[in-house]
Amino acid sequence: MTESKNKILIVGAGPVGLIAALKLSQSGVPVTILEKESTLLDDPRAATTHPATLEMLSELGMLEEAEKQGLVCDEMYFWDRPKGKIIAKFNHRILKDQTKFPYVVQCEQYKLAKIALKMLDDYPNSEVLFSHEVTAVNQKSDQVELDVNNTNGSSKFVGSFVIGCDGGKSVIRKFSEIEFDGFTYPERFVVYTTPFDFETARGCCYRNYYADPVEWSNLFKVSGNGPPGLWRAVFPTDMKQSDKEVMREEFVQQKMQKFFPKSGDYEIIHRNVYTINQRVASKFRKGRILLAGDSAHLNNSIGGMGLNGGIHDACNAAEKLISVWRGASNIDYLDTYDLQRRTITHEFTQAQTIANKKRLEAKDPETREKNLAELAATAEDPKRAENFLLNSSMLSAVRRAATLG
Repeated sequence: MTESKNKILIVGAGPVGLIAALKLSQSGVPVTILEKESTLLDDPRAATTHPATLEMLSELGMLEEAEKQGLVCDEMYFWDRPKGKIIAKFNHRILKDQTKFPYVVQCEQYKLAKIALKMLDDYPNSEVLFSHEVTAVNQKSDQVELDVNNTNGSSKFVGSFVIGCDGGKSVIRKFSEIEFDGFTYPERFVVYTTPFDFETARGCCYRNYYADPVEWSNLFKVSGNGPPGLWRAVFPTDMKQSDKEVMREEFVQQKMQKFFPKSGDYEIIHRNVYTINQRVASKFRKGRILLAGDSAHLNNSIGGMGLNGGIHDACNAAEKLISVWRGASNIDYLDTYDLQRRTITHEFTQAQTIANKKRLEAKDPETREKNLAELAATAEDPKRAENFLLNSSMLSAVRRAATLG
């Protein structure tokens, strides 16, 4: 048995779990992270890091490295795909009086995880244990016990609190008997990654949203392993189409050429397909257990709010736990974490990501024209544009959370 009632246990070594651990460690709180995989996964799924999140990464000392490994992006464009024209441009620099970071950083989530993991080396009271899979959870009045399988057999870990950062299929949420309310979309998203230069060839910026009544798309650039960078195209696909079918070269080329026609085939270096959910846990805190990131909420990726919301969870949960751990607050202070983060997830992240998808996929001609005209008018009005970006950058969500409780 590995026991320390004073230690906080984190399950899941993705960016959310590692950032929570880093914030705790920087305040002197001992942490053990348990990760079932044998190493960090190079999962390229999420990449956009919003201004509200950049503020948190700056406080942690992660921002400089994130900017070095990513791409700084000022703008985002909304396109009317059938007409082939930009209908709205938004520039984050309009937020210069609202934040020190009026821009987005396109830094893949696995890079953020690696940055945080490396920084944790400086804190001897923190450890990250790979190939450690949690198989059972037993919560008591003064501690939480985790049964864990590892390469040497099984063992038990005991800590004062647990943060479940173990994804949409969270074991911590399951054993805590917390419901995961919401729905699954009747379609999946496919992502194709190519080095083709859409900026030069098509006048794209690093973040592009294409509205289309038949088949919308998101197109954005990431740094990959360095210049010249990579472009990731996201499309909806029919649930009836198998993974094998949407990964076939012929299907991929047809999909890319239909949306972005050019001479010759696209070089595709990565392809992925995933199911899309809009779900929120019925509670983010149960006794000494907290949920964060995908363990607590899932949403579609349009607007890049999933990873950002998870990082906001991590920093908020760590802040509350530090206060309790130091004795400055009693355990019920953790209810504020649930109030703040769960409220914002419902009021903001879920509402906005659902609206983002509806805006791009609208099929009714009148509704579609109204949506696009509203976007164009918003982009042209400085005050409305600022309010739009305060929401899309998640600054308004973090500020709203701070007023709760």
